[in-house]
Parts: sequence; structure tokens; C-alpha cells
Amino acid sequence: MTRPHRLLSAVALVVGLLSVGAIRPAAATVDLPTRLTDQEFWQLSGNLSEPNGVFQSDNLLSNEVVFGRLVPDLVARTKPGGVYLGVGPEQNFTYIAAMKPRMAFITDIRRGNLHLQLMYKALFELSKDRAEFVSRLFTKPRPATLTAVSTVREIMDAYWDIFPADEAAFLANLTAVQGLLTKVHRIPLDQTDLDGIAAVYRAFYWYGPGMTYSARTNLTVTSYSAGPGTYWAMMTQTDQTGQAFSYLASEEKFAVLKDLESRNLIVPVVGNFAGSKALRAVGAYIKDHGATVSAFYLSNVESYLQRDGSWGLFCSNVATFPLDDASVFIRPSSIRLANVAANSQRSPLQFLVFVRQANGTFTTTVQNAAQTGLTFVPDRIAGATSSASLVPPRSSPAPPAAVDDQIRSGGLVPIKAEVSACGGK
Repeated sequence: MTRPHRLLSAVALVVGLLSVGAIRPAAATVDLPTRLTDQEFWQLSGNLSEPNGVFQSDNLLSNEVVFGRLVPDLVARTKPGGVYLGVGPEQNFTYIAAMKPRMAFITDIRRGNLHLQLMYKALFELSKDRAEFVSRLFTKPRPATLTAVSTVREIMDAYWDIFPADEAAFLANLTAVQGLLTKVHRIPLDQTDLDGIAAVYRAFYWYGPGMTYSARTNLTVTSYSAGPGTYWAMMTQTDQTGQAFSYLASEEKFAVLKDLESRNLIVPVVGNFAGSKALRAVGAYIKDHGATVSAFYLSNVESYLQRDGSWGLFCSNVATFPLDDASVFIRPSSIRLANVAANSQRSPLQFLVFVRQANGTFTTTVQNAAQTGLTFVPDRIAGATSSASLVPPRSSPAPPAAVDDQIRSGGLVPIKAEVSACGGK
């Protein structure tokens, strides 16, 4: 064999190694961007995405009441500086704030989730701290008592009890959100995307911190019992020692997200987990930049994939990711057990009823659900036509320790072993 042939063979061998699954040279340098330009951010999101798909709900809020209990194990088992992958709404922020990845991609089958993530991006960037963020999220005036050292429980309690601002305040906040995206970041959103962001944002104004998984952008009346947890419950959940884990638990956690969003490093992607493009494209981008997937939050998407027979395609997509032995799936499916346990411990449902007086002021009374005979009516907005409005209870009992142990031991699964077991290629 001549020397040129030997050189070509060596080059071919290196290229071949780089093209096999997640194999990379041991000394590969991670060169993920420290910041994406606005143009790069939007182009990357578009280039990775698939056409809009459908799902059974708008999924504006997670329903995994104890997802934060996975955080200590997640931090202990994953390496810093990797890439986080996720799906769905706000629960991703808790994992991202804890892991502090270099970059994150949130992939969802619905373009509505991209609208939701863009709304959050703007709110993180517009807000200087947690209290301002929650004020903007629900369009409620900020109480003067809230400071940087306020607990998440104090913050969420304060906003629960405050009546929302008027329509003019909402429209001003919406203008700020859309203006940051289209004028500051110069993202060329078309009218459909702008309308989608407006619809998502209005839902948060409409339902308030009592919103649940069953909240809809068409603003239908929902029953409190239809969802296992409110936004209040999602943010204030703790472990058995009382330690809070949500992304609003501290200013430090909030700052992690604000920083990543400001540098355009949380990228929303539209795609089906079993599709032919999105996940593979995300994996290729990470691999091309010498990085690995630290964690992939799945929610319960796999149950839908197994139901329609496409889980094998998803597994094959994941097999193309750059992984290491510490890469994990975050699977909170066992949390449903905790929901049942928590709901069984609830005290009789009570509502705080706002009654609008003729002079425009409000009086409140506390009534049991049996007394009112009503479900949660999210019309607690100044200028609403009805005379009475209901606020569901702030109730979030901790699940039994045995259930908590199941969550901590069963929620994190090594990705490489899983992909190997399913025969992904």
C-alpha cells in the first residue's frame, strides 16, 4: 500500500468513527456557543423543527406535582456543562436551573409549545427578579412586601391573594412581550405566531396561579379537580425536609434561566419524538459541537408512542445522540402514584369567593365546594361580567415517604442502556 493510500485509509477510519452513533474522539473539544445571535437562534429553531402537530391538550402547565423531588439525584448523576433536552411547559425550567447546562433544547409536537416558550423567554428577560416575573406572568400588581429573599411560598401566596390588573395592564404587558421578541431580538414572527403567543399569555391572565393542566387557550371553564396541581402547587412543592426545588425557589435559580434565555441558549423546537427530523437534527447539532446529552426529560410522551406503535422510531432517534454513561432519561411517570396519594389526603374543597359590589370593590367569603355547587370559574378579572368569582384552595399535601422513594429511585434511567436494550440504530 502506497503512502497516499495509507493516508486516505486513516482519514476514512476517522470519518467512520465519527459517524457511528454517539462515538466521539476522547479528546473532543466542546465548542457549544456561549451565545447565539438573534438570527442564529431563530434559524436554528426553524432548521431543527418539523411541521406543526397535534396533541390532546394545550399543555400550558405540567401536572407532575412532585417532579422537583427528582432534582437532587439528577444533579448528583449528571455532569455539568452538557446539554439538556426536554418537552412541554414550565417543568423544564426546574431541571435546567438545577443542572445548569451549557445549552437546552425543548422539543414538542405542537407549535403552541414554541409560543409558550417564547412567552417565557420574554418574561425572563423583562423581569429583574422572581417577584417581577410572577407579576408579569399573571398580570398582577407586585406587592411591596416581596423582596429578593422572599421564599417561593411567600411569593406565590402573595400573588394568589391579589386581584389581577385590568385589561389595559394586560395589553401593555403583552406589547412588552411581543416587542422584546420582534423589536429587541428582531425575530420575524408572523401574525399566526404573534396570535399564538397572545392566546397563551391571555390564558395565564385568565386562569391565574390557580391554573391546572386542564387550562385551555380558548379560556373554557375548568374544574379544579380536573388537574392534580395548580401553578401555585407546582412552584411550592418541596421534598420531605421542606426544601423547595422549583425554578422559582431562589433568585439564583431564576438567574440561571434569565441568563440562558438572554443568550438565546434555550431553543424551542417543533417536532415529533418519533419523527424523522427534529430529534436527529438536535442530536447532530450537539454532536457537531463536541458536546453530550446530559439529560432528556420525557414527561409521559413514551406512553403515547407505545400506544401508536412508534416507540421504536423514537428509540432509534435517541440512538443517534452523543451520550456518555451519565446521560439519563428523566421519567416522572411514577408521579401519578403520588398524585393519587396526595389527592386522597385533601381536606374538603373550599373556595375563596370574590363578590363584586356596586361601588366596584370586592368582598370575600370562604365556602365549601358543596355549598357553592360550582367549579373553578376563571373570571377573576377586573371588568368581568359575572358578580362572583371562585379561587380554588392552595392545597398541596406531600405524598407519603414510600411514594417519594419510588420517584427518587425510578425516575432516572441511563439512556445508553435503554437504547441498547431496545435495539435502536
